[in-house]
Amino acid sequence: MAEQTAKRPVSVPVMADLAARGESPEILFWVGCAGAFDDRYKRVTRAFVRILDHVGVNYAVLGKEESCTGDPAKRAGNEFLFQMQAMTNIATLDGYGIKKVVTACPHCFNTIKNEYPALGGEYEVIHHSTFLQQLINEGKVKAEGGESFKGRRITFHDSCYLGRANDIYEAPRAVLEVLDADLVEMKRCKTNGLCCGAGGAQMWKDAEPGNKEVNIERTEEALATLDGAAAVLNNLRGVESNAPAGPGSAKAAGGSVIAVACPFCMTMMADGVKNKEREQDVQVFDLAELIASAEGLNA
Repeated sequence: MAEQTAKRPVSVPVMADLAARGESPEILFWVGCAGAFDDRYKRVTRAFVRILDHVGVNYAVLGKEESCTGDPAKRAGNEFLFQMQAMTNIATLDGYGIKKVVTACPHCFNTIKNEYPALGGEYEVIHHSTFLQQLINEGKVKAEGGESFKGRRITFHDSCYLGRANDIYEAPRAVLEVLDADLVEMKRCKTNGLCCGAGGAQMWKDAEPGNKEVNIERTEEALATLDGAAAVLNNLRGVESNAPAGPGSAKAAGGSVIAVACPFCMTMMADGVKNKEREQDVQVFDLAELIASAEGLNA
């Protein structure tokens, strides 16, 4: 995305400080491990916070009191560790009387929404794609005054924990539609989407024997979709393709975007683009980054 100037500092409210003043936020922004510690996904956190600040949402974060939701432990089979982490978080959330949680991570979203209730943690949990859609529908976000995406080709990669696990397909696409870009769907999308390769704790283990990494297969599909390379799409059968970009490719179009809404997907798709040496003409961005850029908010 184009460079922007005059970056305005944003003071992020911390829940403990609000509680000390007897105040409570409208929403708690659950940052997540990636949003707090992964250098690439920190940019998504900053973008989303700038959007919240821009539209005047009353929010707060837990800061140092936030711990991992326990999702990786549970997917790896360590139920004991998961319950320890979950109970700690539930005690913190309940201690502050939190009712509404918004997060940019589908893994955190799925865990807090669907698995915490069994341990006593009952909250309204919203993924940031749905929250952004709500802001757009309310007229608070117009995607005006910043970078223009008109005519740019964008394809959206469905996160497994957002899509198939929670049936959220239209919200991310509704967010992208406001950009007035050329949205193109991959052959394997929505209920038939292909995993980025990092789900189910696969992010934390070595690759298993095989002919091809899952993220490479998915990246090839995304690139071929952006390039309009039908022959490549038809031949994706788990065998790595070295086909060059076609005449209607992202290179020829002057830059295209693979949009994601998950830190795991961000890492896997970005690595895939690097593997294919396409970083100069295809970029991987989260929905929040695209909206912040279109609004002229420098994250």
